[in-house]
Amino acid sequence: MTISSIGVGSGLDLSTLLTQLQTAESQPLVDLQSRQTSYTTKLSAYGQLQSSLNTLQAAADKLSAPSLFQGVKASSSASDVLSATTDTTAVAGSYAINVTQMAQSQALVATGQASAKTVIGHGTISFDFGTITGGSFDAATGKYTGAGFTPDTTRTAAPITIDASNDTLEGIRDAINKAKIGVTASIVNDGSGTPNRLVLTSTQTGQASSMKISVTGDTTLQNLLGNDPAGAQSMQQTLKGQDAQLTVNGIAITSASNTVKEAIQGTTLNVAKIGSSNVNLSTDTASVASAVNDFVKAFNGLQGMAATLTAYNADTKQAAPLLGDATLRNLQTRIRQTLTTPQDGGPNDMKVLSEIGVSFQKDGTLAVDSDKLNAALANNLEGVSHLFASADGSTAGYGKQLSALVTNVTSSGGALKTATDGINTTLKQLDDQYTAMSARVDDTVARYRAQFNQLDVLMSSMNNTMTYLTQQFAAMNK
Repeated sequence: MTISSIGVGSGLDLSTLLTQLQTAESQPLVDLQSRQTSYTTKLSAYGQLQSSLNTLQAAADKLSAPSLFQGVKASSSASDVLSATTDTTAVAGSYAINVTQMAQSQALVATGQASAKTVIGHGTISFDFGTITGGSFDAATGKYTGAGFTPDTTRTAAPITIDASNDTLEGIRDAINKAKIGVTASIVNDGSGTPNRLVLTSTQTGQASSMKISVTGDTTLQNLLGNDPAGAQSMQQTLKGQDAQLTVNGIAITSASNTVKEAIQGTTLNVAKIGSSNVNLSTDTASVASAVNDFVKAFNGLQGMAATLTAYNADTKQAAPLLGDATLRNLQTRIRQTLTTPQDGGPNDMKVLSEIGVSFQKDGTLAVDSDKLNAALANNLEGVSHLFASADGSTAGYGKQLSALVTNVTSSGGALKTATDGINTTLKQLDDQYTAMSARVDDTVARYRAQFNQLDVLMSSMNNTMTYLTQQFAAMNK
């Protein structure tokens, strides 16, 4: 006999009873889930703590670098004439700069064609780059007389083949651009009867980037592009390849580019136009002050995170995940001890943070006295440097010491890493326990269900027998 739903055969509310039994059997699973949630929340809290420590370590690392305190910044009195940037080798100083000539690329223009699709001819175009020397230049014709050409042997360009696939003005333009040989080609319409003119421009500035163009093949192609500054010239020079010329404190400087490097040690001058400017290189104390403030901000961020993770809400009677946590408490103690231990150093070195205006507050955070900090940076930058960094590779300096502390607690075997690994191990164990217990609960409920089905079948059979006997006795009485 088959029972479609438990309780039907017996007339008892076995379904509700089974649900109640299942709830009772599953109570240990609820307890395990609660423990899993608690450990997961704590693991997340450790992750937040790790993030705050990483931010603090990054700020400490920046202060531990001696190069931070050796930085030099540049300012230009005429930024429209030139700007300046520095690297770590720059030294403080003042420089009067006079720009008399800008570097520019050579540009050559071919004779006009009626159409950009006019077939020119077939052949090979070869480019050489170098310096045009001597002779005279006629601005009206755009050509040289009696000049020489000294090739730059460090620059070579593969010949360009012009055939039936690219023998128009447009095709020649595209072939030159596709070759990527240091020349850009374009077509300009000058509005005349033969308006389409091929323009070739060197991609590099400087007089050594002037072009010599040799053409073999059809005469029409040679007559269009052949251009030897020391010989036959079919093209017109509209822009001369020239170097930038300037003086730095009266010393003549020549540069093939308008980006002039190392005319001043460790400095790059970006020339924008002809004119004069005074460039001042000064110690970059602003970057140091910013780094100190970033460090204080990172430390206070860690303190704020710790306060949140250890808080207790009296109204809801809810505790934050790390309330009373020994790992966090010990970490805070070690950090404070590091930052309050005086540094060793010479008589002119700073020994404690308060000497530069950084001090602990009652709530455990740090505060910066900007006036005192700026005064220390202005009067004793080297002393401030030794407070945070060590040029000799030792572990001296708050920057290095604090960074080493964070590495110690977060690396393998460190307090935070050990605590995190312990939680992960516990969560794995709880997960295994949950899986095993869940299987046992399922087996137990399945056994109850089978027993209830058997009870239904038995009760149904007994009820049927009772009905039959009742009917028989009733018939006998009649």
